[in-house]
Amino acid sequence: MDNQNKNLMLATVLSALVIVVWTVFFPPPAPVEPDGEATTAATSAEGTPSAPVASAPTVVPSAPEASAPTPVAATAPRIEIDTPELTGSISLMGARFDDLSLKSYHVELSDDSPMVRLLSPVGGTELNSNPYYVLYGWSPLAGLTPSQVPGPKTLWTAPEGAKLTPETPLILTWDNGAGQVFTRTIAVDPQFLFTVTDTVANNGTAPVSLAPWGIIARHGIPETSRVYVLHEGLVRMTDGQLQEIKYKKIPKLDDVPGEGQAEILQATENGWTGFTDKYWMTTLIPEASRFTSVVKYVASNDLYQTETRLPATEIAVGGSTSVTTRLFAGAKEWEAIAHYQNNPGWLDSLLGDEIDQGRPQITRFVDSIDWGWYYFLTKPMFRLLHWLHATLGNMGWAIIALTVIIKMVVFPLARTSYISMARMKEVQPMMEELKARVKDDKQAMQREMMALYKREKINPAAGCLPILLQIPIFFSLYKVIYVTIELYHAPWVGWIKDLSAPDPSSILNLFGLLPIATPEPGSLFFIFSLGILPILLGISMWFQQKLNPAPTDPSQAMIFAWMPWIFMFMLGSFASGLVLYWIANNVITFIQQYSIMTVHGKRPDLFGNILASFRKKDADSAPKK
Repeated sequence: MDNQNKNLMLATVLSALVIVVWTVFFPPPAPVEPDGEATTAATSAEGTPSAPVASAPTVVPSAPEASAPTPVAATAPRIEIDTPELTGSISLMGARFDDLSLKSYHVELSDDSPMVRLLSPVGGTELNSNPYYVLYGWSPLAGLTPSQVPGPKTLWTAPEGAKLTPETPLILTWDNGAGQVFTRTIAVDPQFLFTVTDTVANNGTAPVSLAPWGIIARHGIPETSRVYVLHEGLVRMTDGQLQEIKYKKIPKLDDVPGEGQAEILQATENGWTGFTDKYWMTTLIPEASRFTSVVKYVASNDLYQTETRLPATEIAVGGSTSVTTRLFAGAKEWEAIAHYQNNPGWLDSLLGDEIDQGRPQITRFVDSIDWGWYYFLTKPMFRLLHWLHATLGNMGWAIIALTVIIKMVVFPLARTSYISMARMKEVQPMMEELKARVKDDKQAMQREMMALYKREKINPAAGCLPILLQIPIFFSLYKVIYVTIELYHAPWVGWIKDLSAPDPSSILNLFGLLPIATPEPGSLFFIFSLGILPILLGISMWFQQKLNPAPTDPSQAMIFAWMPWIFMFMLGSFASGLVLYWIANNVITFIQQYSIMTVHGKRPDLFGNILASFRKKDADSAPKK
């Protein structure tokens, strides 16, 4: 086989390998099925803090373990949450965040569809099959008992008519009857950030010691396909180090005495911990520089739990102490997360000195978005895609524009590759003469080929190396399009109403002309429900392939002939935004290769190659005499 086809074969096989491995081992996720509309069912998590340890201020005791609800939790009152982006309620039983929905995101395209449910209470309705909630409390040390500190079953008191909005913080109180009064002030900004400030006043007759904690508890995990290329599970930052643990690995953590399956890290700098899914995230962000970060699994409740445990403190008689923790609960919008990382002081003007203590920046918070191995490429690509989306006003056109820009950036590499292919085509007649002369003498063939390359000043690797260098770039571009939430329910043109979902059209009903139901995305037979975009993808790959003659080897020719159509079926169930990117990339590559080879006097015989492929099919199908 000539070297031009070798280069093309190598590029195609490398691309095919990436897609085949991706599709087989990392199938596209099924549509997310959030829990539905918010309810007002109140619940609680049971648990008893571990026995107090020594009373030194530096001790960090464990937090209670979330568990099943108690009957009294169902009657606990709730306080409404209402912001431009969030709606839900806080249960006064434990002052827990367990009812939160996202106003700007719906389960389906229709605005009448239920809002995406982020946090859900334990028990209640079938919508809460995977309870997911946040708790704050204190662990007792010297001078206090478990019943004298706020925990999961504490019933807080709120002012009559209280409502949590960006303009009206919620102030809760609880008196333990032993001289200590606990106050919890909860503020929320217009987006996704809560600020929880706990204050303890010691009006008793003796000093007391206690330690604050925060918990994110998740009973089970969402029933979606876990995709290797996208991290879903624990994500935390401690001492400048990012750690990610997938959901499936949390139950396999080492057994820690007194904790169960757990992993514990001590942080001496600002950090955070939480659970992340593809588009949504819940994260605890303590403002204390020193804290203990814990992730653990409780098999009896199928409970995934991450905690922040802050150092214990001693409060003298007549004294008080305060601790502030922030909670991010919302969509992984880059703009919002970047704002919280770089400019989190929204409380400065809103609440003044009453509870604002100067909000520190959230260290590397944008890294909670999964940028992948090539983060040094994906981050600037995403910034560019974000800008293009804001400029063009349509994510579909932004994807096409980004693909064009990336292809322009790597054009020098592509040009080198295509010129090399044109030069190889120039010496093709000499190669054929060489093959006829040396016949089956492989050593002589190799020797003569090297001499020919040297004489004609041709480097056979020049066509392959640029292609190899482009693979990380386009893998990163693929990653950016896959993870960005801006594709969620984003329309492009006509029938494409959601770039994060597969093409809804289907060849099975002639693209909507026939009143026939087609397989649903995620079903076994959806692969046969080819939409317009997957078909265009197959055609674009087929035309790109026809820029060069088919290989002379029958096996290789058959692989080339089937590859575009195999890709068409394989990628048909991928998100429309990803398929759109692939089509744009194929079209631009076709134009570049055709133009460059034409300029160098070796215009591809496109229609001749197409006709030759049909003639070969006719010859193969003709009866043998």
